[in-house]
Amino acid sequence: MGLWLIDADTLARSRFVLSTLSETVSCLITLERGDATHPGEQVWLAAHRPAYQQLMAADPLTHQLVRAALRPRWLADFFTPVPPSAGGLSFDEELAVVRATPPQEAIECLRVSMDGRLPPALVRDDLPARTAALMEWVWTETVLPYWPRRRRLLEADVLSRTRQLTTGGWAAALDGMRPGMRWLGDGRLRINAQDYPPREVSGAELLFVPTSGRGGWVAWDEDERRFAAVYPYTGALSEPDRTPAPQALARLLGPGRATVLVLLAAPRSTTQLVALTDQGLGSVGRHLKVLLDAGLVGRRRAGRSVLYFRTEAGDAVVGAQASVVEDSQPVRDGRGLPPA
Repeated sequence: MGLWLIDADTLARSRFVLSTLSETVSCLITLERGDATHPGEQVWLAAHRPAYQQLMAADPLTHQLVRAALRPRWLADFFTPVPPSAGGLSFDEELAVVRATPPQEAIECLRVSMDGRLPPALVRDDLPARTAALMEWVWTETVLPYWPRRRRLLEADVLSRTRQLTTGGWAAALDGMRPGMRWLGDGRLRINAQDYPPREVSGAELLFVPTSGRGGWVAWDEDERRFAAVYPYTGALSEPDRTPAPQALARLLGPGRATVLVLLAAPRSTTQLVALTDQGLGSVGRHLKVLLDAGLVGRRRAGRSVLYFRTEAGDAVVGAQASVVEDSQPVRDGRGLPPA
């Protein structure tokens, strides 16, 4: 199995970051394989895969490059550079790393990905430029229009992971982050289930990067001692159906405030709450302040956003009011009618 050997200081300094390039590569993989995880992503895939297939049909050489780089068990390293340490770089700034890859390095990366069986047609100097052009198309046409929502979902995942970290330690935060990944203790992180030699990561920079893809990947820069584990986030691209607030809860808190509390079963930003409730920004802000003061919700910064979430006290209030509704339902006979 693939092991990363990590000391306590490295793990303590590790961080979660977002990466527009990593999300673009994740979407490219989904477009190429035609394989989406969540219903919202399936809608996205159906909308954009025909244009992607048409683009590949018109440029067979680039399609051959993609198939060589995105192998089921190995991704070409120059397709997946380690994201910037602090996150927040623009897509163009991240893409510049791919575009600047020396041609011979790109060829060697493809050779490794193909187990040494690289087609002669791919031994050429324009591989980085072709790759960058394709990634720019994927970003512009299929990711950028949805990026605000994707970013909120990725930030919500980071918040969820950090909450797991504070309550259950690294084992809770890392176990199952990506297929085969598990914290084994004693400085050992099983990064995947493959039979690779252990890799020494102690003293390096370690990043965890959520994306919308199915499986994720790992990336490293040995010269700069930077490592990243890119993992599939736990959200979905489509917003869940709105759950109406129980009437008893609405009478207790007011319908607007009750609706906000019910929606905070999952971490959300103020912008999301405005969109989901059809309430004004000022109203949502006032509701959040009251709920915060009452200890029913909490908040935490994730990247550039502030996400709100229900506390244990908030869960208890919603759960109690829901049970009141269930207990108050009339008893019915076998025909579904109330007893006479």
